[in-house]
Amino acid sequence: MKRLFSKMAKKKRKVEFCQKNLDRFLKEDDVPYYEEFFKNPIISYNEYHCQSKCEICTKHPYAMVNGRMITANSTQELLEKVRGIV
Repeated sequence: MKRLFSKMAKKKRKVEFCQKNLDRFLKEDDVPYYEEFFKNPIISYNEYHCQSKCEICTKHPYAMVNGRMITANSTQELLEKVRGIV
């Protein structure tokens, strides 16, 4: 049983961003918080040029976390939501 939980705890969490969305919403002041978060070894971070989510992308910061879309009103709020999931 202990091995089962240790394997689950070590499973990587996949977080994906659209580069266009980050360019549009990520403020320079927030970059250090994102960098610190992605140092976590269980986080697998990918940034794509475009994820074809244009309708959302132009209105809100978003990320895909383990295949699930997370949106927010600001990049700070988005990071808090992502932290709560992973």
